Amino acid sequence: MNTALKVAVFASGLALAFGAAYGVGHAVGTTPAAPPTAHEDHRAHDTAAAPHEEHGGHEDHPVGGLQISDRGYTLSLDRTVVPAAGPTELSFRVLAPDGKPLTAYRPAHEKELHLIVASRDLTDFQHVHPVRAADGTWTVPATIAKAGDYRVFADFTPAAETESLTLGADLHATGDYRPAALPQTGRTVTVDGYTVTLAGDLTTGRAGRLAFTVSKDGHPVADLDPYLAAYGHLVVLRAGDLGYLHVHPDGEPGDGVTAPGPEVDFTATAPSAGDYRLFLDFQHAGTVHTAAFTLTADATAAAPAPAPAEAGHQH
Repeated sequence: MNTALKVAVFASGLALAFGAAYGVGHAVGTTPAAPPTAHEDHRAHDTAAAPHEEHGGHEDHPVGGLQISDRGYTLSLDRTVVPAAGPTELSFRVLAPDGKPLTAYRPAHEKELHLIVASRDLTDFQHVHPVRAADGTWTVPATIAKAGDYRVFADFTPAAETESLTLGADLHATGDYRPAALPQTGRTVTVDGYTVTLAGDLTTGRAGRLAFTVSKDGHPVADLDPYLAAYGHLVVLRAGDLGYLHVHPDGEPGDGVTAPGPEVDFTATAPSAGDYRLFLDFQHAGTVHTAAFTLTADATAAAPAPAPAEAGHQH
């Protein structure tokens, strides 16, 4: 993947989704909860945690990641200060309402927990899957490419819950910090030789379609690999407070109607007007790539994206 944050090692292949290989987020010496059905999997993972009152109260479409604690669960980082530009290890626990480390999770998109690390200026992004020990401690080797302030998001569903949570905590990388301006990308970006084009808009007040089309060397890519039970994975972060939207594509591999590219469609609603960074992960030929876009959601709802030109996509 072509982001500034690199995971030093991976055990198997995502990393919201990545190619190379990532650590397997399964229990060591524990029995995992029974996996949900495909419908429950998407429903639980697409539910954003409501923001805590101290972070601004009610929003029409709440976002997650603004709070370190929610519904009695707390994200506890072992270290909040790490070195920049060198190898390090991120380790943390999710504390349950009883104060003990959580060890029972409900898998979503093939993983018990999705971990996102993003710089506050939204120029660096990494989606990784740490390994959980039997005592509830999660670890993943990583390299933080530059000094600055970062936000760590843990996206998961406790086995005792039916709705997912997204908790966030601050991480600081030591060194000379020079924040960058929010990147402006337009509707087409290139990554690792692939061209990705975005149609549609983030809209406030109603759901809108975001359609990403992938091509390589001028030819549509119609054989995307299934990745985390989908043909693409999208994370959306709001500039300013890094409010977190975790959405998934319409349809899934093997449903009989969703084609493996070149288009991957998502449905999303902006919780407020403003700038957002969109990070699309897709896998092709065994490697995961990340295409990053910047979009502005206006206070007035934008026109819907055009209908897909061909069959094979579920909306």
